[in-house]
Amino acid sequence: MAEVSLINLSKIYDNNNKVVNNVNLKIHDKEFVVIVGPSGCGKSTTLRMIAGLEEISEGEIYIDGKCVNNLPPKDRDISMVFQNYALYPHMTVYENMAFGLKIRKFDKHEIDKRVKEAARILELEKLLSRKPKELSGGQRQRVALGRAIVRNPKVFLFDEPLSNLDAKLRVNMRAEIAKLHKKLQTTMIYVTHDQIEAMTMGDRIVVMKDGVIQQVDVPMNLYFKPHNKFVAGFIGSPAMNFINGKIINDGRLKFVSSKNGLSLYITPEYYDILKKYSNKEIIIGIRPEHIKYEKPEHNYSTITITSELVEPIGNESIVYFTIDDVQFTAKINMVNGLHLNNSIELHLELNNLHFFDKDSEISII
Repeated sequence: MAEVSLINLSKIYDNNNKVVNNVNLKIHDKEFVVIVGPSGCGKSTTLRMIAGLEEISEGEIYIDGKCVNNLPPKDRDISMVFQNYALYPHMTVYENMAFGLKIRKFDKHEIDKRVKEAARILELEKLLSRKPKELSGGQRQRVALGRAIVRNPKVFLFDEPLSNLDAKLRVNMRAEIAKLHKKLQTTMIYVTHDQIEAMTMGDRIVVMKDGVIQQVDVPMNLYFKPHNKFVAGFIGSPAMNFINGKIINDGRLKFVSSKNGLSLYITPEYYDILKKYSNKEIIIGIRPEHIKYEKPEHNYSTITITSELVEPIGNESIVYFTIDDVQFTAKINMVNGLHLNNSIELHLELNNLHFFDKDSEISII
């Protein structure tokens, strides 16, 4: 178990392309931290620098208080689980899990003890004599986890380990990994592009874009209190709706969209902050689940829309429509008979609006 500190960490390639840019992050002992972001944001490169698989261009990495910049991967006391299981096809499950300990000259009794304990934790005891080709995808991933567990490392690193699994198995395996963290009580750093994985697994989440950390926070703060427009749009599915406009003061403060397709009065809790933006352009955001078919009890604004696409997803429907030439989505309770080109009233929850500075895109509230 160990604390991991990244200090001014950067990765620069030959063309002066900074794929990781001055990252500062402290991961506490026994914490489960998820690094999330779109493809190319630098999350896997950051993880590989922690592991020692990628050379550091600038900055320092500390594991358990010790600078590891110049240590090879084998001396960093970490275990890494990759997207590719990388199991030896000619070896049994037992042999795959034992192999790393064997080459480190552990005695047979200790190897047997560790492998069987890991197999018990991961419910692999009945599979120890099988070879990888006889296992399902989820079982293979558990073997890869077992191979990491037997090392008893200070830090576990996961690089998109569930990407090769089908949707149902991904849900099961992310629950397994979360339970594993509670059992082992060790430091885990997990990289994914899937914000649902991040929200359901992490004690804290690191959101990255273009090599830069955008926000580090607990999951619900990322959802309710995003630092900027990027985080607001990345966290949540379907993504948050955004529209440009101005704050107008006509005796009451209101937001008016750029083409006057939307006019929303500002509720009292936002008034003091937003009055400073009178006659200034801002961006507002609202999540699809905060656009309702049923009228909320208070603080809502009603709009009439024409449905352009309706996606039934069981007890809910995703409705697509346009305001000011901007595509909007609403996630509403299932409405029987709702079809393409229906004209319906929807209700925006004004207490759940988000406001962003037009130039910096940083949250105003």
